[in-house]
Amino acid sequence: MAAIASRGRGRRRTINEINMVPFIDVMLVLLIIFMVSAPLITTGVVDLPSVGASRQQPKQVIQVIVAEDESLKLKIDGGEQKGLTHADLAAAVRQAQGGDAQVPVVISADRKVRYEAVVKTMDVLQRAGVLRVGLAVKNAAAQP
Repeated sequence: MAAIASRGRGRRRTINEINMVPFIDVMLVLLIIFMVSAPLITTGVVDLPSVGASRQQPKQVIQVIVAEDESLKLKIDGGEQKGLTHADLAAAVRQAQGGDAQVPVVISADRKVRYEAVVKTMDVLQRAGVLRVGLAVKNAAAQP
C-alpha cells in the first residue's frame, strides 16, 4: 500500500507561465500617477510677434519678390519690377538705397517657395550691409 501512495505523489512540475497580476498592478499604479500629474504640468508658452499697422510709413521701400520658381524681382516704391539674380541683388539694393543703409528692404515670397530660398535672399542682403531687412506678411484680418 505504501508503494501505491508514493506512486501517485510523484514530482511536482514547475509552471512555465508568467504571473501577470503584479505586472497589471504596476501598470495601474503608473496609470494613476500619470493621470494625476498630467494636469499639473505647465505647457510652454511661445510668445509670437503680432502683425499690426505701423504708425508711420517709411519714405522709401525696396521690395524683393521671390517667385515660385525662386527667381528674384526688385520693386522700388511700388514701381515696375526688375528681374535679378542672387549675384546682382546686393549691388542693385545698395544702388536703390542710395547710400542710406537704413532704407528698409522687404522680402515678399510666394507661399509655395521653399523656406531655404527666402533665407538665402535674406543672407545675401545682410552680408551686403543692409540693416533693415523684413518679411512681408498678410494681415490675418484681411483674409476671407
